[in-house]
Amino acid sequence: MNNKVAVNLSGPAKTMLSTLYLKALDADFARPVLGDRFAKDAIAKLDFDWSELEITPKWAPLFTVRTAQYDIWVREFLAAHREVTVVHLGCGLDCRVFRIDPGPDVRWYDVDFPEVIALREQIYPSRPNYELIATPATEPTWLDRIPADRPTLLIAEGISMYLTEDEGIDLLRRFVDRFGTGELQIDFFNWLAIKTQKSQSLVRTSGSTLYWAVNRPQDILDKLPDIRLLAAANFFTASTYSRTGAGMAALKRAMALIPPLSTSLQYHRYAFGKPV
Repeated sequence: MNNKVAVNLSGPAKTMLSTLYLKALDADFARPVLGDRFAKDAIAKLDFDWSELEITPKWAPLFTVRTAQYDIWVREFLAAHREVTVVHLGCGLDCRVFRIDPGPDVRWYDVDFPEVIALREQIYPSRPNYELIATPATEPTWLDRIPADRPTLLIAEGISMYLTEDEGIDLLRRFVDRFGTGELQIDFFNWLAIKTQKSQSLVRTSGSTLYWAVNRPQDILDKLPDIRLLAAANFFTASTYSRTGAGMAALKRAMALIPPLSTSLQYHRYAFGKPV
């Protein structure tokens, strides 16, 4: 008898299957970047032909370096504040709330499309101070469901490129205006990554389209002058890149010959409001 959970996703929501699968593959590496055993347990619960994704283990670091870097930044935010709220937007099937395992003074919200949240409910357990919100990111009222009485962190990993610039800036502005103080931790693709999207198997197999390109933090600061840059990195300058193997070192040397390739994956961290 097959007790696995059926998967029926398309578009941006389907891309979460690739990232989950690569995190699960990473967990079996001799030297994992992320080492996410929760991801490995999750894929065992899903009824899905993973060969459809057309991806191989060698590409895992392109996603696990990013996720591991944001895990570090999330832990730093939690260490700096006692009572906080975390909003993980576009959470997909990521297991961050379980990897981080925040304490009792942290409220955590995982936010994604209704079909994604329905799938999460079938494969992951609940936990105290943890709530799921089923909504598109661009729906204007979902932020009203989250109390604005604490420093609040927005984690938006792997979502910006599926928004238009106007949608993305409007979302970040509404977040800053509502919560008053906290951080924005968000990644971006630069112009080259957006222009070459049809060559990316993750985008191609999901039927998605990418829109918003950000080439440097100043692109965001010019639109949101009330925020402050705390840190910025790309795939090769992230602190977690050092966890990758020799194959990625060869890729770094090759891509260094074309600067836009080296900076195609960008990880940004901003603060807003008065420091608490």
